[in-house]
Amino acid sequence: MATRQSVNEYLQRCTDAIEYAREQYKIGSQQEHYNASEYTKALQGLENAVNDINHLSLSANDQQQDQLYRMRLQLQQVQNEMILKGDAER
Repeated sequence: MATRQSVNEYLQRCTDAIEYAREQYKIGSQQEHYNASEYTKALQGLENAVNDINHLSLSANDQQQDQLYRMRLQLQQVQNEMILKGDAER
């Protein structure tokens, strides 16, 4: 079973990944293609976080699964916004 501390620490890392991705999204909107590597790194960080959440939720209790599910939705929302922005620039 996942401990409360491990879930909380992971949720914080996810929040950090979201903040980094939003920062790169903002920079990408201003600079277009000049920060492509950081933009890609942010997208990869979001994808890794989603995959880790899926794995962590296997050992979580019901309340933790709900927290992880809500975080996964946030991650995927930012991920989708970044992907759509990238497609619009091509």
